[in-house]
Amino acid sequence: MKIIQNNILPPKNFTAINLFGLIFVKTNTILSGRTVRHELIHTVQMKEMLYILFYIWYAIEWIIRFIQYKDATLAYYNISFEIEAYDNQNDIGYLETRKLFSWIKYL
Repeated sequence: MKIIQNNILPPKNFTAINLFGLIFVKTNTILSGRTVRHELIHTVQMKEMLYILFYIWYAIEWIIRFIQYKDATLAYYNISFEIEAYDNQNDIGYLETRKLFSWIKYL
């Protein structure tokens, strides 16, 4: 996993953003182990969805959640990929025991 420091990404109110397995953070940001694990979970999700399908599914699910909750932030936190990542970001061994497509149980 490569971490790229820059002045553009991630958007305001986010610590990091994972794009195709590359983690973008603001310049001089030090990521916690928890945040790194969160982003690693996303990288595994992306790989099993062949990257582009991950982003298509992510966008569709965000739209559905936005319609459901009428709130962009709440929609984000209720995307199945995010729920899996947030639920397991504190578990150091999660990725060693994670089953394929585990995010499905969070739908």
